Amino acid sequence: MWNEFKQFALRGNVVDLAIGIIIGVAFGRIVDSLVGDIFMPIIGAVTGGLDFSNYFTALSGNVTAGSLEEAKKQGAVLGWGNFITVTINFIIIAWILFLLVKGMNRMRRTEDAKTGTADKPAEIPADVKLLTEIRDLLKTGRTL
Repeated sequence: MWNEFKQFALRGNVVDLAIGIIIGVAFGRIVDSLVGDIFMPIIGAVTGGLDFSNYFTALSGNVTAGSLEEAKKQGAVLGWGNFITVTINFIIIAWILFLLVKGMNRMRRTEDAKTGTADKPAEIPADVKLLTEIRDLLKTGRTL
């Protein structure tokens, strides 16, 4: 069982997935910092000092705090401002990944054009061609 587990764990796909997850977590931290430390202060300055992260709605009468963190200690709160921040975060991540994939696809098409390995239609096997001709003849009612 140990050998089987080692074979599974050391397969290329599992190791690639683990590396992808680690890089994804690091990328997520970078984007969190980008949103929290750069974009949100700019948005706050443009909108007159708005800080979305502390916007909340108290669900309990005991909540009197001015910040979300303190309000959570006092009772139930709906932290919708944090949701807005996370949504902006997601949109930025999705846009960056879209641009990254688009750029990679463009580079691959350029490289394929240079090397002549562009996607060519697959050659249809002879038996499939023959069956297609027979089907077409049967549709028209003609015989061989």
